[in-house]
Amino acid sequence: MSDFRTIDAEKVEGKRVLVRVDLNVPMKNGKVTDATRIERAAPTLAELSSRGAKVIVLSHFGRPDGKRAPEMSLKPLVEPLSEALGKPVAFADDCIGPAAEAAVAALKQGGVLLLENLRFHKEEEKNDPAFATKLAALGDLYVNDAFSAAHRAHASTEGVAHRLPAMAGRLMQAELEALDKALGKPKRPVCAVVGGAKVSTKLDLLGNLVARVDKLIIGGGMANTFLQAQGLSIGKSLSEKDLGKTALEILGKARAAKCTVLLPVDVVVAGEFKAGAPSKVVSADACPDDQMILDIGPKSIALYQKEVGDCATLVWNGPLGAFEMKPFDRGTVALANTVADLTSAKKLLSVAGGGDTVAALAAAGVEEKFSYVSTAGGAFLEWMEGKTLPGVAALRRAA
Repeated sequence: MSDFRTIDAEKVEGKRVLVRVDLNVPMKNGKVTDATRIERAAPTLAELSSRGAKVIVLSHFGRPDGKRAPEMSLKPLVEPLSEALGKPVAFADDCIGPAAEAAVAALKQGGVLLLENLRFHKEEEKNDPAFATKLAALGDLYVNDAFSAAHRAHASTEGVAHRLPAMAGRLMQAELEALDKALGKPKRPVCAVVGGAKVSTKLDLLGNLVARVDKLIIGGGMANTFLQAQGLSIGKSLSEKDLGKTALEILGKARAAKCTVLLPVDVVVAGEFKAGAPSKVVSADACPDDQMILDIGPKSIALYQKEVGDCATLVWNGPLGAFEMKPFDRGTVALANTVADLTSAKKLLSVAGGGDTVAALAAAGVEEKFSYVSTAGGAFLEWMEGKTLPGVAALRRAA
């Protein structure tokens, strides 16, 4: 893409490069339990180091509310980050002030320094100009490699970008290029798969997608609200009855935009929300009063697989059923495998994101087989909603 700078053509040797990454990783008893974000941040840091930069790593961790909280220190991440980079990483006990300044001054070419949790300062989340200026004073260049934090206008994601030459790191670059191919300038037909429990959390998403995609597959608990809005009995299934009118309005917008909305034609029902609960397949208009819908049925799976097979691009956010409990993961797993196979055959560009989505694809064993899987969570969802992400906008203004 041409509307933001990357690190490709930048001379970084001998320069202090501030790199904003997302090291907000799961921890238990002081140990990292999932190093995915560290591993994804490593390539940019390693490349800048190999090119002779003095690499200064910025990140947040948890929600310390502007106070120093030992349990939210980034110090335990020094070892796993060193392992990911294959070289020692220095640590500073603060991200501004004398401790940070001394650590930066001691940094040699090719060295890597991790600064303490940005959110130990309340000014970070307030995007305080003076705090952003203090951060910027530590570097000569700024690289944002934290798409997952780009939906927040914080000092380290937005403010610093206006104070130093700013560019995207490799992870940010890959994310933006994948998203642009998926919804910015996609090959058509485009299909969106949207699942999850509630329509209320994805109203903006659905409203944006019906105007931008050719097909919209709706699954999960949110599909129940659409079925019920159309007069179908859904038994004791999860539903948001008060959003029935909204669901019908979304369907109307889709018709006006010539977007085909696909809802389940058959469903898997059970008497209780429990793994291994006795279940059966019924037509989508025949859910018994004492049963609840927990997955899509085989006819729906076959329908969705056929529709996806006719598309060139697919974006996915949210599971199609209660994927965390067998046997109610079958719909999600079956469609995920189809998408993976089409992607492997170069017949489909597939981009997925969102916490539950990533977990579902990982459970299906196909996470690595999609064109791109975003771990960004909230930022990915806001991008799908068509919203401007401050961290990305700042890079584009700096281009």
